[in-house]
Amino acid sequence: MTDFFGPGKLTKLTRFMEQTSLSKLAKALFKNTNNPKLAWHLFKRILLSSPTSSSFHHTLPLIPVIARILIHAQMHGEIESLPELLFASQPIETSHPCLVSLVQVLAKSGLVDEAVSQFKSLRTRFPEKLSSVFLYNLLLESSLRGDRVDFVTWLYRDMIVAGISPETYTFNLLIRALCDSGRLEEAREVFDRMSDKGCPPNEFSVGILVRGYCRAGLATQGLELLNEIRGGCNVLPNRVVYNTLISSFCREGRTDEAERLVEKMREDGLFPDVVTFNSRISALCKVGKILEASRIFRDMQIDEELGLPRPNIITYNLMLEGFCKQGMLEEAKTLFESMQKVGDFVSLESYNIWLLGLARTGKLLDARLVLKEMVDKGIEPNIYSYNIVMDGLCKNGMHSDARMVMGLMISSGITLDTVTYSTLLHGYCSKGKTSEANNILHEMISRGCFPNTYTCNILLHSLWKEGRTSEAEELLKKMNERRYGLDTVTCNIVIDGLCNTGKLDKAIEIVNGMWTHGSAALGNLGNSFIGLVDDSNKWKRCIPDLVTYSTIIGELCKAGRLDEAKKKFTEMVRKNLVPDSVIYDTFIYTFCKQGKLSSAFRVLKDMEIKGCNKTLQTYNSLILGFGSKNQIFEIYGLMDEMRERGVPPNVFTYNNIISCLCEGGKVKDATSLLDEMLQKGISPNISSFRILIKAFCKVCDFAVAKEIFEIALTIFGHKEALYSLMFNELLAGGEVSEAKDLFQAALDRTFDVGNFGYKDLVDRLCKDEKLNDASGILHKMIDIGYGFDPALFMPVIDGLGKRGNKHEADELAERMMEMASEVRVENKVFQNQKEIIRGKPNKYKRIDWQTVLHRDDGSRIVLKALKRVQRGLDQGTISSLQPHKNEALDYWDGGGEFH
Repeated sequence: MTDFFGPGKLTKLTRFMEQTSLSKLAKALFKNTNNPKLAWHLFKRILLSSPTSSSFHHTLPLIPVIARILIHAQMHGEIESLPELLFASQPIETSHPCLVSLVQVLAKSGLVDEAVSQFKSLRTRFPEKLSSVFLYNLLLESSLRGDRVDFVTWLYRDMIVAGISPETYTFNLLIRALCDSGRLEEAREVFDRMSDKGCPPNEFSVGILVRGYCRAGLATQGLELLNEIRGGCNVLPNRVVYNTLISSFCREGRTDEAERLVEKMREDGLFPDVVTFNSRISALCKVGKILEASRIFRDMQIDEELGLPRPNIITYNLMLEGFCKQGMLEEAKTLFESMQKVGDFVSLESYNIWLLGLARTGKLLDARLVLKEMVDKGIEPNIYSYNIVMDGLCKNGMHSDARMVMGLMISSGITLDTVTYSTLLHGYCSKGKTSEANNILHEMISRGCFPNTYTCNILLHSLWKEGRTSEAEELLKKMNERRYGLDTVTCNIVIDGLCNTGKLDKAIEIVNGMWTHGSAALGNLGNSFIGLVDDSNKWKRCIPDLVTYSTIIGELCKAGRLDEAKKKFTEMVRKNLVPDSVIYDTFIYTFCKQGKLSSAFRVLKDMEIKGCNKTLQTYNSLILGFGSKNQIFEIYGLMDEMRERGVPPNVFTYNNIISCLCEGGKVKDATSLLDEMLQKGISPNISSFRILIKAFCKVCDFAVAKEIFEIALTIFGHKEALYSLMFNELLAGGEVSEAKDLFQAALDRTFDVGNFGYKDLVDRLCKDEKLNDASGILHKMIDIGYGFDPALFMPVIDGLGKRGNKHEADELAERMMEMASEVRVENKVFQNQKEIIRGKPNKYKRIDWQTVLHRDDGSRIVLKALKRVQRGLDQGTISSLQPHKNEALDYWDGGGEFH
């Protein structure tokens, strides 16, 4: 028995029992991977039970297991304590491989900070032990994935210090890190030194550096590298390198360079693949060369024998998107139907592209049918599909239909997202329905879909625009309280709102504060806001941008505070904000409006030196300036320049020229311009006709003025602005009878008559002893329900009294006293003490004047009437106008003041 239990055998038995126990514990650990706390407890038992180096082979395999368990359970404290636990329980010679294993798991799990931290600790504790190049490469990869380029450079230096020889793969990782951090010159230096280090660059080295150049917008330098390699390097570029360069040139619109590269590919024995062709097609579609893209696509379909790759689903989708963006719906429809026939080439993405094309062009019924078709064919529409249709409906004011789509989404089990609600909210706001938009916001929150800054900014802008300042400020307060993150757009909305409500100085104060306090500067809105706006995210501090300064400078110019506007311009340049055409145009317009053409041209010179091209706004401002000085020749020179530069005129361009011609007595030319507008498809506005009507009435040619008036009614319908204009011009020209008839027609349409000089009409009728006509107008206004100044009765009562019509005069006097006791708003229609507005135009309905112009009702009556007016001018029926003092015309049709 003593021999059996000798010292040697007893040790073996003890060791066997320990190993058996460790094996059981290890198995228990594997079985409890879903119970991290128990697994951690078992692992600690294993470590404490295996303090000898002989049990190392049991411990080492458990390190990655417990590490992954702790990482998955986010038990960061336990992970940090793991190295110390290993040092405390394991012999020094077994701790090193265990820690290496831990570093590897951390790196592979994406915990790059923890991995590098543990690696540094490992290097400190075991300076004499060399880590493998594999471990360094693994840490370099992890650092790149974690966007920690600083770790990459440290690891590379440590590798060199440790005497570890890098591999080509190591250099490739280093080059990639330098490229990703924008240090392209250093990346090129590393690339050039690789051969000297015994690691010649391979095709991946070339690809990484070329991609770095292309991502930085330096495709030309990438091409230079390619040419160097082709000229004398042992490595040949592969298809990926070529495709990277071709794609980059295509994105930059440099299609000629891209095509030359395709030829170089073929010279190097590399046939362009479908990726190459997709890059070319994508680039051509983006720059509008859809026919050329279509030719390449067709060649891919039919010329396979020439070695061209067959188009894939990406190719089809690129062409489909290209057709849709160009509005070529028939071509897009044909292509989509051919994709459906093939079967494999119609995906959810294809349907979404087609939906977007239909929605953009207003084919909303077709879009809804496509949604139904998707469901029928088993291609379930996603949130993006529905949001596309929602956006199209909202942009066309079809909010109830958009609501129905939302209901369909909910019934289909799709959770409405921020984009869905923001789309509907924006739709309501764009139509001035702020209350409905506010309800959407509340509904959104109640459904657990929380708005973002963009959503709130939409509503905030709408509230400021409608002058609902207190509600806007309350919304701003809630945005801040709920930490939605006020951005520069938020600040710009508030600044614009303050400017529009006459609080320009307060807006300037906020702009000044933004440079120091960011969005916290909005705390200066008023006492109720002090301290409520937080700007804790210093790295995202809101600072003024071009929009901010454009708003402030525009309002200062509008207010005549030009010197302050110039100071703001200087300030923005000093703050490294580069002025754009919008800001330059603001100054040019202001100077031209004031007749200071020399100052305007000085601004224009600076604008062109800074690389800003003349815009349509620039030309319109200059034409306005020349027009104020009757410099017709210079105006026509500008029109010629616009044609040469491909800048098409708009209605405001023509209105300014028409006004200038009328001022200079060239009415025939002015009328011809209106004809030119119609022929070119440029929609005239009411101001276009206002200028001509006033010009003809000025020389008492009321017959032609009435012709122009009739043309305007044909295009715009019966608008109060047209009636009041014609009435006032007739009355001022002494055409009292015609003015009376027109006013009565306006009363029949229940127009707001505030802009009609009907009091003067009554006075003129009384002076001309046409008391019956004057009395008739008053009775008609009373019968319809208009409110007006009771004093209007006085000239009629006095006239009737002088004629001896005492009874009728007394009746009118009694009616005057009754009206004086009533509460009525002047110039509007009242019934049953309630204001009613009839015949008012829908302010959102845009006149489709082209339809009116070319409708089939006897033959293009507008052009026909205009030709009749021109014939009258040719026959000398219209007198020549003499230049007269400039009048304050609405050149910009209510929106022409520079914004």
